Amino acid sequence: MTPFISHRLKTTLRGIGLRQLRLICGLILFSYLLSHFLNHALGNISLQALAWGLAYHVAFWQFLPVAVLFYAAVLTHGGLGVWALYQRRQFSGSTMEPLQLVLGLSIPVLIFSHLAGVRLGQTLYGHEKLYPQVLYSYWSGPSWRVWLMSTALLTSWTHGCIGLHFWLRLKPFYKRATPWLLACAVLIPALALLGFYRGGRDAIAASTTAEWRAENLSQRQMGTPAEGAKLEAIMNGFLIGYLGLLGIALAARGARAMHERRGGMVTLSYNNGRVIRVPKGLSVLEASQRNNVPHASMCGGRARCSTCRIRVIGDPGSLPTPSPREAFVLAQVGADDPSIRLACQLRPTDDLSFFQLFMPNLTPGGHGNPKAGIGQERYLVSLFVDMRGSTSLAEKRLPFDVVFIVNRFLAAVSQAVLSNGGQPNQFVGDGMLALFGLSTDPQMACSQAIRAAGDIATNIAELNQLLSHDLPEPIRFGIGIHGGEVIVGEIGYRDHMVFTALGDAVNVASRLQDMTKTLGCQVIISDDVYARAGIGPDILPQQEVEIRGRAEPLRVRTAAEPTDLVAGTGAVA
Repeated sequence: MTPFISHRLKTTLRGIGLRQLRLICGLILFSYLLSHFLNHALGNISLQALAWGLAYHVAFWQFLPVAVLFYAAVLTHGGLGVWALYQRRQFSGSTMEPLQLVLGLSIPVLIFSHLAGVRLGQTLYGHEKLYPQVLYSYWSGPSWRVWLMSTALLTSWTHGCIGLHFWLRLKPFYKRATPWLLACAVLIPALALLGFYRGGRDAIAASTTAEWRAENLSQRQMGTPAEGAKLEAIMNGFLIGYLGLLGIALAARGARAMHERRGGMVTLSYNNGRVIRVPKGLSVLEASQRNNVPHASMCGGRARCSTCRIRVIGDPGSLPTPSPREAFVLAQVGADDPSIRLACQLRPTDDLSFFQLFMPNLTPGGHGNPKAGIGQERYLVSLFVDMRGSTSLAEKRLPFDVVFIVNRFLAAVSQAVLSNGGQPNQFVGDGMLALFGLSTDPQMACSQAIRAAGDIATNIAELNQLLSHDLPEPIRFGIGIHGGEVIVGEIGYRDHMVFTALGDAVNVASRLQDMTKTLGCQVIISDDVYARAGIGPDILPQQEVEIRGRAEPLRVRTAAEPTDLVAGTGAVA
């Protein structure tokens, strides 16, 4: 085995936790359920079609390696379901998570009578119950058995579909595939139940002939009353044992809650000023959910994503060691800082202060979300634009007139930014900060910012022409563009949080915008952005400028007239 393959295998195994094991087992069981439902749907054709489909179904699922894997998945998935009942302290605001757990725990109660009559009867007494025998026993007996089986089918299918939804909703293709998956989720069980009904009616109709009854309802196939009583006793014993196991899990939850309350409380301090006290043992995400504190979590606390990440303030050395699954997820997103943890996995034993790296209303979905990557240090291009002469404009006009003109100016600027893939970020008086690269690579961000500057010049020229009768002189402006590593996040207090970017690159862009006054130009672009955009070296003139707060001079490109910038932008396109 090569070192690369060995490393990949170790990395993959390290990322498998209890939730991943439960998912794998669930996929095996859902595959069996899908095969069984499609077999049921053949009942809409005939009993012969049911028998034909069953032959293939049995040949695959009773193949020894597959059968071992299947029954191991049954036991593992069921055991992990009971463990989840004990282990899960808090659910999110969605009703789907508790519904999925309740449905999953109810499946053994609903389905075991069927398993005892078919599989256990075959194992202990050699019964050969196939579709004719099973359908006849259901539709010729008490009606509650039909309703019980129908409920078991729908419960199992709904539980599996919810699990698939929680797993697939993080996949890039899921949004496009949702209509098709929803259609399958509705049509397959509908056809299966219809086939169950039609097959049962056909079996009852066929049972009116003595020949059919002798061929399909013999003692070898249906068993004796004594064998039936024995199977029913086994079933009742299983149900009592299973319900007792659920009772033990619930009692253990209560005992744990009492122990945690006696063990003391911890204080959690959020970056928005919120402070809560919770018993020890809760994860940070569970504490947020219990106290109705918004906390991002795309996967619902299953450690399948990293959107619940927090950065701990203070010494992280006293925190519990990350589990293998948490360490795997953090490694996948490149978070090697020990102060960065997953809120769904971290269960603090002492008071904790932290800030959330992803705000709940800005959780990235990875499908074109302009704010993807919040809380990360990343390369962005900042564009500062400022309106010249607004002070003198205000001295000669009514306040409402000034506000109208400034709003028209900012609208023209914002339109140019948005049409080129940027994001208007902050409006300060008659100026604006726009960000590029929130959902694109650095090269594209640089090109977009320069094209936006050219479109700003065009839009302002059109605005000047529109307002020429009301303005003594055209609106002038200055633009500064610079790119670099910045921190994107929410800044503010409680309900007054503002999404923005912080870093030296933003400050430099602001300084460049100020320099357009002294250099007598409209646009100044740092040479790094200019080069990344792929513009020819001789399109715009180059010079070095001193930036306040920086020891080294900065090489920049200047555009004195809008036509110069349009020419340079054309080279990018």
